[in-house]
Amino acid sequence: MEQLEFFTVPSPCVGVCSVDDKGYCQGCMRKREERFNWLSMSSAQQLHVLKLCRQRYRRKVSAKTAMQENGEGTPPSSPQQSLFD
Repeated sequence: MEQLEFFTVPSPCVGVCSVDDKGYCQGCMRKREERFNWLSMSSAQQLHVLKLCRQRYRRKVSAKTAMQENGEGTPPSSPQQSLFD
């Protein structure tokens, strides 16, 4: 049985709608299907997507840090404020 939610889950969209090489939005880290189906998802599904987005963001940051530590150059940074900081 799904727990009742009293508040809607706000969209994580930050208005940066460009896709990286893995197919994730660079602003919110959602996949195409997650972005298009957001309004038809249940609150539980939306919360799960947010959890996945946080995981994707952390992997991306750790990969960037590893690149910098290995001296492989600095990847271009995004001018957008981070959703997950």
